[in-house]
Amino acid sequence: MNKYICIHGHFYQPPRENPWLEEVELQDSAHPYHDWNQRINAECYTHNAASRIIDGDGSILNIVNNYARISFNFGPTLLSWLEKHDPEIYKRIIDADGESRQYFSGHGSALAQAYNHMIMPLANGRDKRTQVLWGLRDFEHRFGRKPEGMWLPETAVDLETLEILVENGIAFTILAPRQAVRVRPVGAKTWQDVSDDRIDPKHPYLCKLPSGSSMVLFFYDGPISQGIAFEGLLKSGETFAERLTNAFVESEQEDQLVHIATDGETYGHHHRWGDMALAYCLHHIESHDLAKITIYGEYLEHHPPQHEVEIFENSSWSCVHGVERWKADCGCCSGMNPGWKQEWRPILREAMDWLRDQLAEVYIRGISKYVGEPWAARDDYIEVILDRSAESLDRFMVRHQMQGLSPAERHQVLLLLEMQRHAMLMYTSCGWFFDDISGIETVQVMRYAARTMQLGREISGVDLEPAYVGILEKARSNAVPSRNGAEIYADLVKPVALDLLRVGAHYAISSLFKKYPERFNIYCYSAASSDYVQLEQGAQKLALGQVHIQSDITLESADISFAVLHMGEHNFIGGGKLYKGNESRDEIHRQIRERFLEGDMAGVAMLIDQYYQTHDFGLWHLFRDEQRNVMQRILDQTLRQIEPDFRKVYDDHLSLMLAMRNLGIPLPAILLATVEFILNQDLAKVLQGEGYDAEDLRKTLAEFRRWREQIDTGRLAFLVSRKIDDLMVQLGQSEGEETPELLAEIEGLFDVLNGLSVDLDLWKSQNIYFYLVNNHLLSAMKNRADQGDAQAAEWVERFLRIGDRLRLKVS
Repeated sequence: MNKYICIHGHFYQPPRENPWLEEVELQDSAHPYHDWNQRINAECYTHNAASRIIDGDGSILNIVNNYARISFNFGPTLLSWLEKHDPEIYKRIIDADGESRQYFSGHGSALAQAYNHMIMPLANGRDKRTQVLWGLRDFEHRFGRKPEGMWLPETAVDLETLEILVENGIAFTILAPRQAVRVRPVGAKTWQDVSDDRIDPKHPYLCKLPSGSSMVLFFYDGPISQGIAFEGLLKSGETFAERLTNAFVESEQEDQLVHIATDGETYGHHHRWGDMALAYCLHHIESHDLAKITIYGEYLEHHPPQHEVEIFENSSWSCVHGVERWKADCGCCSGMNPGWKQEWRPILREAMDWLRDQLAEVYIRGISKYVGEPWAARDDYIEVILDRSAESLDRFMVRHQMQGLSPAERHQVLLLLEMQRHAMLMYTSCGWFFDDISGIETVQVMRYAARTMQLGREISGVDLEPAYVGILEKARSNAVPSRNGAEIYADLVKPVALDLLRVGAHYAISSLFKKYPERFNIYCYSAASSDYVQLEQGAQKLALGQVHIQSDITLESADISFAVLHMGEHNFIGGGKLYKGNESRDEIHRQIRERFLEGDMAGVAMLIDQYYQTHDFGLWHLFRDEQRNVMQRILDQTLRQIEPDFRKVYDDHLSLMLAMRNLGIPLPAILLATVEFILNQDLAKVLQGEGYDAEDLRKTLAEFRRWREQIDTGRLAFLVSRKIDDLMVQLGQSEGEETPELLAEIEGLFDVLNGLSVDLDLWKSQNIYFYLVNNHLLSAMKNRADQGDAQAAEWVERFLRIGDRLRLKVS
């Protein structure tokens, strides 16, 4: 018997982009990160791309790319985010698939995934097909090859979905053991009941389909997968490996495959250091020759199915009731809110299904005037989603238009196709997965629905929103029982919706705080400013002008004129409107400038109100990130103003505070806040810029030592970690040439931290150091040192000491 082990990670995050901006906005619940994508990337995706194998002393022996040694899939929308926001990690994921082909007989580690994690058995046939086709094309675009397998969201399956996979060249998928009904040897007549998780997961199975075709199914090992996700199996990589190898049945003669499947986020996000447990598990199995690490495509090539299987249709891995979790109050939930019910789920499903069908009618009526095959055009629209260039759009139009289209007609086609894209996104499974209709995932899918209705209204003039909201009104929230779905929609969805005037308002207000070039981008909008004037009078600022805004997605455009007065702090008066060549604007703007320069702010407000019919432009009109940026600028100015007062309190009462510390008396909250504020301000000043003043840093950290038992050192850890990273980046860029002073600075930072228990984040610095060692820089410098180069000898000594501080073992 030959033993094989395959570990599959399903890496996925729901699309979180603002549907009108195509960007993930600030999410405070992900603090200290910008948003949940960024946080989970930092905790999981990055770490698995450079995972540590450590020895018993905690020193790093090797840094490996886990993706190259496991089977994995990444959600297409997540890869799109990574490509834009962390291209280095994105590249490592893509490269891992190429590297894996060297290990696994030409088979790649990566599998495709249905596009945006729609629950396939609950979708209509048309949507299933689009989900599969978009997922396949996205995979081919990124990985440069056709996928062998496809991950089904939540492993939710029915026969129609399997038929579509087979039609599109997919050889296999992965299911949970409870999704199997019965099995029999190929060619036999008698079936064996394997329901209730009794299927043997160590072999592939053939599922014959109504069309006469067939699909290979792998059923993962349920108990081990459960142990990884929920039973602490990742506390030890060696224990993890033993659990896998103990699953082999020694008495059997035929080859066996022990394989597991979990959320990829298990390895680092759900379980800290889970990536390292995975890396050590693979290392332990291979170094002790306990089994051969493989992936599904390679195993299937040499081990075709010997048994048939029948499945439970409409089943999944995360709902014991089938797929009820995404359409009913079945009892499946997060477990974090005992007593809550999910009676809102069928109502949300009803609203979305009704809206989907209404939008389909709008789509067919609208697009049939321009393209020959409406649904084929939607399936092919993934090419435009992947490449928004004018050339890509031209190619798409040539393939589908019935005759040459005018710019206005192209715009209509794009509106219709974007309406359908968001109709896909509004079915993302996470919208139903969690506990309440007010949760961020559910609000997100309702925002996609709102975008579809806005587009549908612009296309057809028909407003679907009242009826949609009327359905939501039947849903009750658990978090605030008095609120219903319609109220949540009004509070959390409607305020996010925007038009081109809102984009112009964002520009007008933000231009008071940062300088824009003549041409620029605001998220997915291209903009060009003209006639812009900014004036200042003490604390007051005035911005006047015109801006041309065009959507990069739908090509919709407008000219917007504006006038905004900043009265100081968070107080604004302003307005804007679509500009259609009305010459009175220039005269009004001239009068507004005159009144402003005269100091007549009441007159400015009156003129703005007179011409723009409103003066309600304010911080609310800024998009979320810029709101925070503007408020931070205002706050920074306030902090600079009050810092001398805090410093005076600190200096005047230091002796009293020291006496209290020495007597073991806790400082009052107001004094403790003063200490933290002053020390963090001093530290930020010392560490700003390229280098740092060693003596100033030593004095500042001496103060931190005084108060280390009472103040939060989280800010200290963050600033010092970032400084070490910055210096290590410089070292990496220099490739070691004439850098003894740089090494001294890095070593000095570690030295001055002695006596402070600070949890530094050295992940990035460790990666750079490991790269420098493996790029033969150390050996080259060592050779120079051996030949009598004193500077090289000093370099080697410092470099090795830094390696000790970074916990990297260098042979």
